[in-house]
Amino acid sequence: MPTQSAQRTADIEAWRKSLPPSRLARPSTPRNMLKYAFWKAYAPLHPYVRDALLSLHVVRHDCRQRFLLGKLAPGVSPQALADRLIAQGFGNHFVAWEDAGELVSLRKPDGFSHQYHIRIFDDGEVRGHYEYTTEYSPLMHYKAVRQEPRTEEFRAFLGDMVAPA
Repeated sequence: MPTQSAQRTADIEAWRKSLPPSRLARPSTPRNMLKYAFWKAYAPLHPYVRDALLSLHVVRHDCRQRFLLGKLAPGVSPQALADRLIAQGFGNHFVAWEDAGELVSLRKPDGFSHQYHIRIFDDGEVRGHYEYTTEYSPLMHYKAVRQEPRTEEFRAFLGDMVAPA
C-alpha cells in the first residue's frame, strides 16, 4: 500500500497529465513554420531530454524563477486556480523547466513568439512572467532575454484567487 506522500505525488501527476496542453498559434513565415514543425515533433520527447541533461549535469536548474505574483488566497486550491486559467486560454506547458516545488506550469501563447507563463507551487506561491516562447527562440527563452513581470496583466488573469505579494 502506497504511503500518503506517494499517493499525493501520484494524484498530482495524474492531475497534471489531465490538464489540456498549451496551444501555440500557427506561425505565418516559412522559417517559423519550420520551427513550429520541429517543436511539434520534439515536444513529447522534451521531458526526457530535459531530465537527462539535468541528471548528467549538462545544465543546472534548482531554483524558482523570478516575478512572484503572490500566494493562493485562503480556501483556493491549486486546481481551482488552474481551472480559472484554463478557462482563459492557458494550457499545460510541459516543455519547460520544473522549478523546485512546482505543481503545474501553464502558459497562454500571445501569437507565436511570446507567452504568459504561470507556475503554481506546493506552498501556494504563484509566479509568472511574459517571455519569448521556446518554439520561437529557444536561446532567448533559455537566457530569459526580455522576460517581463507584466504584473497588472497577470493580476487580471488571477483575479482574487491570489493574494498579491
